[in-house]
Amino acid sequence: MSTTDAYRSSGSTPNSPATTPKRLATSIRDLAKHYVLKSETVKALRNVSFDVPEGDFVAIMGPSGSGKSTLLHLLGCLDKPTHGSLMLGDDDVATMSDDQLAEIRSRRIGFVFQSYNLIQQLSVAENIQVPLYYQGNIGAKERARSIELANRVGLADRLDHRPSQLSGGQQQRVAIARSLVNDPYFVLADEPTGNLDSVTTDEILTIFDQLNDEGRTIILVTHEDDVAARAKRIVRLKDGRLHKDELNTPETREAAREAQRAAVEQLLKEVDR
Repeated sequence: MSTTDAYRSSGSTPNSPATTPKRLATSIRDLAKHYVLKSETVKALRNVSFDVPEGDFVAIMGPSGSGKSTLLHLLGCLDKPTHGSLMLGDDDVATMSDDQLAEIRSRRIGFVFQSYNLIQQLSVAENIQVPLYYQGNIGAKERARSIELANRVGLADRLDHRPSQLSGGQQQRVAIARSLVNDPYFVLADEPTGNLDSVTTDEILTIFDQLNDEGRTIILVTHEDDVAARAKRIVRLKDGRLHKDELNTPETREAAREAQRAAVEQLLKEVDR
């Protein structure tokens, strides 16, 4: 039985017992994306299928040219597949118009980017609210939620700061809070630790761990094995195909956490010398 089949039949995640079947945050079936470059057709993604149950934490990995960036764009409703289905809840976004995809992006997916993508002229609180602006939905309740999320990621004392006044790790915390403000089906994180040092990487991954423990679904694209080891599951792509879909045991995940924290402690000792 494949990892996806095991998830679908049991509804369990690697760290929980089998229960009644869980809802799927997203379900991918025979997903393909082809590009025509001059006279050549490039098959960037070839009939990929897997499920992501609600509450899962999936790391997507693969070498350059494996199709992971293409899959990221499709999962984020930034592009349409050549064929196949991509379900968000009960809706097949593969058949939607550009306007419908824009609506899905603003309301049902939370994005975290490697380069943070904050608006420099806005404060921390205002950056967190950006997805709500696109919905025309900013009131007292929404402002209070933005402040609550800033507190959640440890930025209660930075609400009026601009991005230029924040460290890289603090900017990524703003991005994480922003990704949660619309209560998304899942958080889609693209190399979220790629620009961060070891200390800040552990801090950001700890936030993801905590959010996932609270039931948030996280799909994280990374090229770093030690980052992927913190997820519950690793989906590996190769040559546009699903190469492996494997679970990380609780022991593997804890070992990854301990190894990263030990490296951080050693780094801090060297800095203090």
